Amino acid sequence: MTGLLGPFFISGVCMTGLEKQLHALLEAPVEALDYELVGLEFVRAGQHSTLRIYIDHENGITVEDCAEVSRQVSAVMDVEDPITVAYSLEVSSPGLERPLFKAEHYQRFVGHEVNIVLKMAMQNRRKWKGDILSVEGETVTIKVDGNEEAFALSNIAKANLVPSF
Repeated sequence: MTGLLGPFFISGVCMTGLEKQLHALLEAPVEALDYELVGLEFVRAGQHSTLRIYIDHENGITVEDCAEVSRQVSAVMDVEDPITVAYSLEVSSPGLERPLFKAEHYQRFVGHEVNIVLKMAMQNRRKWKGDILSVEGETVTIKVDGNEEAFALSNIAKANLVPSF
């Protein structure tokens, strides 16, 4: 995905220039409300673009929390107007299939199972599933079928925790 300013990597995760701009714009207002801005995605789908914002809090996230952050983000977006196309705003908790955006997220969930989709295939595979073993610098190592596999964060297109019940 490329944005208005081209790709940008933050903590190994590829963000478009627009996503980088939005993250910088929205991080302080979200944190001022005492929430963590876990990550965001701007998805272009024809005329139906979506700005998806993931927030978290040590006490969890409620619908009211999402509404509060949505009002704050909407106010900032109305004033700054960084998106030039029509879009829908979604604010949610990371959920059971929590997306992992930064090295710190992987570190926090060492020992948990994760689904990873790579940008460029390794061993003729783009999709991997295994337990997070470690994070060293910009590399995540997971255990897949008894083998250790290391992935550069810059090659991870998408990663989500696998819910355990």
